[in-house]
Amino acid sequence: MRVGVHTSIAGALENAARRAHEIGCDTFQIFSANPRGWHTKDPSPQDCEKFREARTRYKLRPLAIHANYLINLASGDPIIRSRSIHAFRQELQRATVLGADYVVIHPGSAKNGDRSTSAATFVSSLVVAARGLDLGRVMVLVENTAGQGNVLGSGFEELADILRGLNSVIAAGVCVDTAHLLAAGYPIHTRQGLHETLRQLDAAVGLTNVRLIHANDSKAAIGSRVDRHQHIGKGHIGADGFREILRHPKLRDIPFICETPIDRPGDDRRNLRMMRKLARARSDASDCGGAMQQKISKTKPRTPLESTKACESGTKRSQLRGQ
Repeated sequence: MRVGVHTSIAGALENAARRAHEIGCDTFQIFSANPRGWHTKDPSPQDCEKFREARTRYKLRPLAIHANYLINLASGDPIIRSRSIHAFRQELQRATVLGADYVVIHPGSAKNGDRSTSAATFVSSLVVAARGLDLGRVMVLVENTAGQGNVLGSGFEELADILRGLNSVIAAGVCVDTAHLLAAGYPIHTRQGLHETLRQLDAAVGLTNVRLIHANDSKAAIGSRVDRHQHIGKGHIGADGFREILRHPKLRDIPFICETPIDRPGDDRRNLRMMRKLARARSDASDCGGAMQQKISKTKPRTPLESTKACESGTKRSQLRGQ
């Protein structure tokens, strides 16, 4: 399992990679420029090279770039749509130069209420933005949403329709946000609810198309359609919910990236530590005090030395099976 956080590019691009390494990330996400402005400045070739070198040095993979928040490729307003196409094209160009694996984008908003038309507009706008570019290994990931207002992408079928429209012309997949899932009404905070949600996701989108998971707890309750991220284990998904998510066999090969709040220094490190703690399955050695001890108690009493040897023997057998 590879886990990481969204890190800041403040000061220099390479700072984001260095910070990710310092707090113990395996993977990370960045903004490639100001996420809340139309007029952005591309990094210099020297800055890009330093960033690529730092990422290689720290063995951080994959790299995700989150697109500008102002971009709305689904907009029916020709001015906003034109600006969005231009801005997203710049995102794709920067991602290519920086050696990114993924560019994550929200599917936009259907302000006129016609969701199917807006979804088609999103697809056609994205295709225009990517036209003529050699994207190499860069893949576009469409992120699910909490469903607030007229925002697209809160339902799996809508995501599937968008993906089908993109896959014929561009490499595309899905980024799943856990807080958005819960807010959209998917009961991923329970074991049974998680299984059913993944069944529906697989049937509509295909789990093989889920390339990245944004791991965020939710300040808002299930079905609220409110997008408010919370620290891991402290929201409505909770520690038990995240334990099930992180240990689910169908999700363990997908990178997890936290976009949790920074309320005080060190929060990113603490959330990362919590992710690893909840993901850590019990080892055979740790089970020696439980299941192994129960097996021992059903035979004859053993001395402490005999119990220790039995535990070590059981661990070695498990290790050999793993080889």
